[in-house]
Amino acid sequence: MIELKFITGNAVSLRPHQVSWLTKHRHSSSWIFVKKQKNNLEKSELHIYKANQAIDVKLDGLKTEPAMIQFQPFNWNDVFTLISPL
Repeated sequence: MIELKFITGNAVSLRPHQVSWLTKHRHSSSWIFVKKQKNNLEKSELHIYKANQAIDVKLDGLKTEPAMIQFQPFNWNDVFTLISPL
């Protein structure tokens, strides 16, 4: 499962039921993908967090150390290797 979020600042708005679900399934292959882009002129960033980081992401936003950060253009091979290793 992947929870997708789009932000322009540093706060990530995870709802309580999302945090609860991610925490309950923290040992599964569940992820939080946060795309940050301030405006259309700037390149975006993709911050990837494990499900067990949901509480920290809710409380501290992008100050939480991600499992991976990608900068546009994204390297999808690296992302897929992280979230679904063989």
